[in-house]
Amino acid sequence: MPYKLVIFDFDGTLADSFPYFLRTVNTLAIRYNFKQVEPDHVDQLRALDARQMMKLAKLPAWKIPFIARSFIQLMARDIDQIQLFAGVPALLNQLTVQGIQLAIVSSNSEANIRQVLGPDNAALIQHYACGTALFGKQRKFRKVMARQGVSPSETLCIGDEIRDIDAARKVNAGIGAVSWGYTHVNALKVQPDIILFDSLEDILAAVLGNH
Repeated sequence: MPYKLVIFDFDGTLADSFPYFLRTVNTLAIRYNFKQVEPDHVDQLRALDARQMMKLAKLPAWKIPFIARSFIQLMARDIDQIQLFAGVPALLNQLTVQGIQLAIVSSNSEANIRQVLGPDNAALIQHYACGTALFGKQRKFRKVMARQGVSPSETLCIGDEIRDIDAARKVNAGIGAVSWGYTHVNALKVQPDIILFDSLEDILAAVLGNH
């Protein structure tokens, strides 16, 4: 098998939380005084990376931790509105049966993630690195690989945003991106040296070396 460890992002990768984000973002915009998202601008925003979105929204970096904390608290309140993408439990089970180590590195809280996963799926994840800073994932990736005793060449990091791709590239791990998340698929297609997944079955095939 080409990979021994898969590190997943959560929101937009395993959990279908983008609709909730859209319902919530303007509440946060009013609270923290940044530019609200107009419905007809959503596709434009999905083509940008995080820094470009911050610039467009006139959102200073110092506000990000406060906004992230508020979003996590709102999601905790409304956690029943967040569901896993169809097929995620089966994917996690199949990878585990094949001896693949699983981790989640996310800006979301471990409590929220475990709640959405449910106890059976949550138990399949061997390492959680949660509450990660917006641009701090590469440090978490290194810690997870070191803790699990796996090299970058044996690790596949799977996310849905350009910042996930950048972080995986900085640690020399395999890079996977899903086409169904927050970032528009056309913005992902131009990224070099990534595996673009159009289905959960594609992930299973890539990890087990069947693609």
